[in-house]
Amino acid sequence: MKTKREINEKIRNGSAVVIPAPEFKKRVREGETFTPEDVDIVTCGTFGVMSGTYAVISVPVAPPGTFRKAEKLLLNGVPASIGPCPNERLGLVDCIVYGTAKRDERYGGGHLFADFVAGERIGVEAEAEGRRYSDDITLKDCTFARIHTSRSAFKNYTAFLNEEEGIIRTIFSVTGLSGPYKEISVSGCGEVNPVQNDPGLRSLSSGTPILVNGVNGIIVGTGTRSTAERPNLACAADMIGMDPLMMGGFITSDGPECLTSIAAAIPVLDSSSLHALMVLDEEIPLPVAGISTRQPIGSSHYGRVWQGTDRGVQIHADRCLGCTPCLAHLICPAGALSAEQTLDRSLCLACGACASVCEGGVFTMNLGSISLDKNDIPITLRQSDRTRAERLCRRLADEIMDGSFLLSEGP
Repeated sequence: MKTKREINEKIRNGSAVVIPAPEFKKRVREGETFTPEDVDIVTCGTFGVMSGTYAVISVPVAPPGTFRKAEKLLLNGVPASIGPCPNERLGLVDCIVYGTAKRDERYGGGHLFADFVAGERIGVEAEAEGRRYSDDITLKDCTFARIHTSRSAFKNYTAFLNEEEGIIRTIFSVTGLSGPYKEISVSGCGEVNPVQNDPGLRSLSSGTPILVNGVNGIIVGTGTRSTAERPNLACAADMIGMDPLMMGGFITSDGPECLTSIAAAIPVLDSSSLHALMVLDEEIPLPVAGISTRQPIGSSHYGRVWQGTDRGVQIHADRCLGCTPCLAHLICPAGALSAEQTLDRSLCLACGACASVCEGGVFTMNLGSISLDKNDIPITLRQSDRTRAERLCRRLADEIMDGSFLLSEGP
């Protein structure tokens, strides 16, 4: 059995064997065998909609003594919850902003967080004792700004469909889930997800260093609604240095949601930890539930989501029917598609929403399907981006190899 201290020493002297999860899984799938002596760390990651994300920020509003206590605060129009510290007469407002808070149907807390870390100027509006105060600030003006997740990086998620006739508005769909049994929405990055590779949270324990939205963070503990069968993590990291392309907002039929990313280093300490890392998409259960009752009605696996499917959308401009307005542009949940059908691939999440609504077939993408009662139901939305998750795996591996990221040496 190896220890984390021994692996850290190998990192320092440059002898550690670190393999990003995509490469490790590929080698496992091809039949390669490993022993604990062959590899020291496998880096894992996940990226997608994580509703339980919020930020705690100290927001400068006005010079000290200008007002006693703020009663209302908006950041780019997104409402913030003031407190818990009142900051009396400081002109500074401590607040909590939920990733699911919204200014309108196209902009919410997740968008605000990404704009903050991208260096954009953020409009501040505060009310105190019947007077209004406004300012423009950047993240550098805030003395404290930290992202927290109350629940993130689920071991695995549930796929949802509508069992009823008609369309049901939900955070698990961009246009509403159409039924009965016409489409399925899925989440989760499968075999590269950190918790899926350490399901007992043996190494993903409190105090473990991780990457949150691309910057050094820490695991606080397990998150809300975490169970032994379906664990998840609560995490935290300062916003300074976060990557705006590894976070952001996602528009659903029930309003804006928050995109968050987590990456973690899973050490290979013994045969038990190595065995957990050998899991592949085809072996990871994917429960299927009805959106109205949230009760299981079947089960599949993540191989149907991520194996043999497309990772990016294909564009066939010659098929355009000239629809006005362009529905694919209107419903793009990441704002990656212009009205002229120009796709910003740095923003595109490969969610498949555009391919699901374009009548002319300008946008095509094989998202896979789920078999239920001998019927194949098409997946029409993926709320996780495996490509960015895999990019995080490689980024973390690079940081470990250059010695800038070490394991926690605690229990």
